[in-house]
Amino acid sequence: MSRSAIVLLLMTLASLAVLWLNPGLHAPLALTLKCASAVFGVGFLGALMAGRRFKFDPVLR
Repeated sequence: MSRSAIVLLLMTLASLAVLWLNPGLHAPLALTLKCASAVFGVGFLGALMAGRRFKFDPVLR
């Protein structure tokens, strides 16, 4: 897994954890956290797909 994928996964989990641990949040803040977790999750999936597509070749030809 690439570093960007790990960072995006951690940010997704952090925003979901804040949302889950504080059930009494105001509606705008809760909506912002939901949108942020969705954006980070899609970014995570994109980083996973991009990481699979590009392979590192240690032999320079």
